[in-house]
Amino acid sequence: MKIAFAGKGGSGKTTLSALFTRHLAAQHVPVVAIDADINQNLGAALGMSEERLAELPPLGTHLEEIKELLRGDNPRIASAQAMVKTTPPGRGSRLLTLTGDNPLHARFGAAARGATLMVTGPFAEKDLGVSCYHSKVGAAEMYLNHLVDGPGEYVVVDMTAGADSFASGMFTRFDMTFLVAEPTVRGVGVYRQYAEYARDHDVAIRVIGNKVQDEADVEFLREHVGEALAGWMTHSGFVRSMEKGRDPELSDLEEDNVKTLARMRDMVDAAPKDWEKFTRQSAEFHLRNARAWANEAKGADLASQLDPDFLMGPTALTEAAQ
Repeated sequence: MKIAFAGKGGSGKTTLSALFTRHLAAQHVPVVAIDADINQNLGAALGMSEERLAELPPLGTHLEEIKELLRGDNPRIASAQAMVKTTPPGRGSRLLTLTGDNPLHARFGAAARGATLMVTGPFAEKDLGVSCYHSKVGAAEMYLNHLVDGPGEYVVVDMTAGADSFASGMFTRFDMTFLVAEPTVRGVGVYRQYAEYARDHDVAIRVIGNKVQDEADVEFLREHVGEALAGWMTHSGFVRSMEKGRDPELSDLEEDNVKTLARMRDMVDAAPKDWEKFTRQSAEFHLRNARAWANEAKGADLASQLDPDFLMGPTALTEAAQ
């Protein structure tokens, strides 16, 4: 299952991303964590040292290499240079799995708390004023577009803060989006904004309250987000220890917060896996990007990259292996 963590800056979405990643990994299931936030803090939240993080090659600075790998033998894609971030897979494309031989994991991943961590990378000085961060996030979008994840396998993505998460079609790549919201007017306002943007795209959004102090905070969240409220994290000494740069054991996390993480996994596991929708939305956003800028940028009609007889999912993976 593909899971996004979104929310306003300072809401605690990176902390929740890390906690959920650790909760899954502690149960010995395959987990990939991707830091796709402009503020690259997920690795530190997973206990990785600055030295190890500095050695991790960012996805966002190796786009051509990733494109070349993913296009495989797809006859509809003439070269890596012809691909854009929304170019969907088709027959002949290199499809990825969470386990086994995954060249992106081998090239760009590192072990972190029982999970595999990949990062899109921070803004470089040469990017300032001339480049959009979404060009880097596009590498994560391509990874998700080409990934066939199975039952009991998880990808956790820490998204860019605020409404920037909707600046590309990547928000449709997930089976579940957890929006982390503090019990404040601003916190629940972000949920309304997200729900409005996602309304026409059949995106499952569940709210996780964070920094909840008492029942009044819970009632405030219920009043403003209703049935979308999936659970809440209370003020936590464990989290405060994390934020001070310490590395506490997950077994020290408060019982109520452990139960919230368990409920979140149950919701993820119960979410339907719809490969037809996944494939259709890939095509829709690719055509939208093609018309808006990509056709002109590439000097070609990128609608020709769509394989109308291709359905992403386990069957496509089996056929690609034959």
